[in-house]
Amino acid sequence: MPGPTFTFGTGPGYAPAKPAAPTTAPAPAAAQTAAGPAGADDPIRETTTRDFPRDVLDASRKVPVLVDFWAEWCGPCKQLTPVIEKVVRAAKGRVRLVKMNIDQHPEYAGQLGIRSIPAVIAFKNGQPIDGFMGALPESQVKSFVDKLAGQSGPSEVDQILAEADAAAEAGELEDASKLYATVLREEPENVAAVAGLAGVWVTAGEFAQAEQFLAGLPAAAQNDPRVAAVRARIALAERSSAVDDAVELEARLTRDPDDHQARYDLALALAGRDHRQAAVDHLIEIFRRDRPWNDEAARKQLLQFFEAWGPKDPATLYGRRRLSSLLFA
Repeated sequence: MPGPTFTFGTGPGYAPAKPAAPTTAPAPAAAQTAAGPAGADDPIRETTTRDFPRDVLDASRKVPVLVDFWAEWCGPCKQLTPVIEKVVRAAKGRVRLVKMNIDQHPEYAGQLGIRSIPAVIAFKNGQPIDGFMGALPESQVKSFVDKLAGQSGPSEVDQILAEADAAAEAGELEDASKLYATVLREEPENVAAVAGLAGVWVTAGEFAQAEQFLAGLPAAAQNDPRVAAVRARIALAERSSAVDDAVELEARLTRDPDDHQARYDLALALAGRDHRQAAVDHLIEIFRRDRPWNDEAARKQLLQFFEAWGPKDPATLYGRRRLSSLLFA
């Protein structure tokens, strides 16, 4: 299997290579949709680096656009393709699907922090607003598309997971644990519930227990991004605890606003205290002032934050929007 292995759900993943020059070459035959080459009224099309602004950013000002980042060698991508195309066609124009081969066009995947595939990012009004990872079943893809198109009807399991996520976010750890456990009684291999329950233990500071629980997952689930996100939270907590006192870092910035190391360390400290938006703001400020600083350390740390927080976290969406505004300006 070509390429390094990591995943956005199951199967091999992809580490974006150095951006290639824009190309207008047609998509390979395997990438065409079931209905053939995309026409003007077709809700599904392939895009290129050159055409991404038109096909995604501009188009999303009229209707939500899903961008499916994929590659020929990615098995889960091939599982997701017929599912997401079926659901998008059934939406009858309320959403559009744009497919981007990241082997041929890696630039936007890299800029958006796509670390593994399949990855689907939803754009609206020229900005990324939501996303999901991995080859989800049709019911979950339909729920995602319906929500994006302004409809309702999530499954019972999705509703319970949403309640559990909300409880965990509110710090109601006991309630969240019970809700995740309810899902696991019905679906013992539900990775979202497993990762959610492990995340509750991380919030409680029970890192060893969380790691032990995740270690019991099947091998196929070990590289799932939701599992990786929990482990990233553990690593972030450990890094943040080693940072100097935030008050001293703020004092250093007052004396010298261009002290990027102090600002970077302060972002880590703030993230460790769950002040996520403030942490994002400091890294964005470094990126704005001096993009190449320390081998683009600010952008890379932002991407690590996004992985730890998950694609739907408000701070992740906020950070992606701010980062996109600089990258795509």
